[in-house]
Amino acid sequence: MAPYIMEEYIKACKAGKRDYQARMMKGQLPTLQVLDEILPPKGSYSEVPLGLVQIPIDQIVGTKSGGRSNAFAGNFMPILRENTEFAYKWATLSQSHINEGIRDPIKAYEYMNKFYVEEGNKRVSVLKYFDAVSVPGYVTRILPQRTEQKENKIYYEYVDFYALSQINYILFSRLGSFVRLQKAVGKGAKDIWSDDDKLTFSSVYSRFAAEYESLGGKKLSITTGDAFLAFLMIYDYKDICQKTVNELKELVGKSWEEFKLLEHDQEIELKMNPTSEKKSLLDRLLPVSTPKLKIAFLYAKTPATSAWTYAHELGRLHLEQTFPEEVTTECYENLTRDLAEKAIADAIQKGCNIIFTTTPEFVQASVQAAIAHPEVKILNCSLNTSHRYIRTYYARMYEAKFLMGAIAGAMAENGQLAYIADYPIFGTIANINAFALGAKMVNPRAQIYLEWSTLKDVDLGIAMDNVIKKGVTVVSGQDMVIPEDASRYFGLYHIEKEGPRNLAMPLWHWGKFYEQLIRTIMDGTWKYDDNKDETKAINYWWGLSAEVIDVIYSQNLPIGTQKLLTMLKRAIATGEYHPFSGILYSQNGMIQSDPDKILSPEEIITMDWLADNVIGTIPKSRELKEQAKPVTLQSGVESQKG
Repeated sequence: MAPYIMEEYIKACKAGKRDYQARMMKGQLPTLQVLDEILPPKGSYSEVPLGLVQIPIDQIVGTKSGGRSNAFAGNFMPILRENTEFAYKWATLSQSHINEGIRDPIKAYEYMNKFYVEEGNKRVSVLKYFDAVSVPGYVTRILPQRTEQKENKIYYEYVDFYALSQINYILFSRLGSFVRLQKAVGKGAKDIWSDDDKLTFSSVYSRFAAEYESLGGKKLSITTGDAFLAFLMIYDYKDICQKTVNELKELVGKSWEEFKLLEHDQEIELKMNPTSEKKSLLDRLLPVSTPKLKIAFLYAKTPATSAWTYAHELGRLHLEQTFPEEVTTECYENLTRDLAEKAIADAIQKGCNIIFTTTPEFVQASVQAAIAHPEVKILNCSLNTSHRYIRTYYARMYEAKFLMGAIAGAMAENGQLAYIADYPIFGTIANINAFALGAKMVNPRAQIYLEWSTLKDVDLGIAMDNVIKKGVTVVSGQDMVIPEDASRYFGLYHIEKEGPRNLAMPLWHWGKFYEQLIRTIMDGTWKYDDNKDETKAINYWWGLSAEVIDVIYSQNLPIGTQKLLTMLKRAIATGEYHPFSGILYSQNGMIQSDPDKILSPEEIITMDWLADNVIGTIPKSRELKEQAKPVTLQSGVESQKG
């Protein structure tokens, strides 16, 4: 063979020996992985033929049997001497690939989304050397038994996704990602991908991967798929499909902090109380002029039609009254997600340097604007939302609901209570359970009938009539009402012949929340909330201790109940007592067995269980009315599972 033909083999062999040595020094297996050596015992898996498949080269990691594994380093580059028959065949195959390309399919096994070659090791080696993207191959899938291990669960999510899309080149490290990807590209849970769908996705994903990896993506401890899904949570898939290479590169670069955020197991840094960080001596000595702030508030509805929006509007007015010289505000009402993008752009154009978006629906618009305008502080009212470019805020309403439950347990003659919930989102389940625990503390026999106001196939009036027939006399309804609504069916009320008698009402004091946040910006302590040594999303989650929530109760409550309420409120605010402390039971069994333990904030936020004295269920997204879906899609309990 002519010497020049062996040149490629010699280069490949050097690359193989470098990899071999590097793996040896790290104490790793220096040659190819062998599937037969890592398979579980026979009988504990099944084989499924997949037919002819385009196999991603990067996911080919070894051989089926050990016969040829020692001819290659772990990176599939050859390591045998150049005067061997193996070297001659490799070089010949290399020349053939240069002249006409390798077209013959290999045979391989797929196990846990990695591929192991049965026939065609040298072809794979040559293609890897020339940086090919994929190789055709006849594939047999090794399907292990289902287990509770995270890796196994992710793999079975991939198997389900592959059945719909035939896509095998995107990898995730987190549960629920394949389901979220299916949603993100506009597909229903069971929708089959067309050939055009696959081509479009392949084009978009490969362009993203190229830009992401060129900027150093492989140095991050996440998969390219993880980064791509995070990207889709910021920018709509259809919009990304239309981006030019340069536009995509710019967006990927600007979104880098979002990708770094994924490296943390705990992505969110919860700020449980307003910052008490003191300014440095230099900051205190140097006089600082109070900045003039122009603040925009974005509402999904109007104060006249929504109690939630009305509460935030009261917060905006509180700011104007508290800081008449330092703060001016703008408000935008009745916004959809698309209109929110335009409203944020308009607010920025008008010179607003702080923007509050008051619903989880506006998270995506908020993040996009924050990436494009880093000089503007944008905060979104949501819980468990992990984005680096915005901060989020919410209140620990479960503390107030625990107090409401205690009142309800004391005031219900027979211990039969009802709770009307709206959206099954982060925070709501904790509110329900805290109410149930508060009632149970006062009355061990208390039972809570749970109803949802957003179910599409249920008439709430009829449901409540049925609950009342079961003996319910005390109901926890919507938190508050708008002034135009003369209804007294809000807060905690006792059902009587003359109508409802209001007992108590939880209070969202957004004015105090906004005031304390704005003060941190004015005095410069805002910056101390952001730890520069860590890349985490910041979520302000304040409660009774910060006076941003409260319970207003009737003075007609028994004196003993009022005293109990005052004592519990003080104990929770000072941290002496926690609603989710001690032994806890769900409808399905014990949640916490240690009498001295307290659920972590993360466990409280992401609750997907109901207390054992709650009669009812957590609805699925498909069971909800259409207007409820945008909120639950962003912050729903179901969404955390995919």
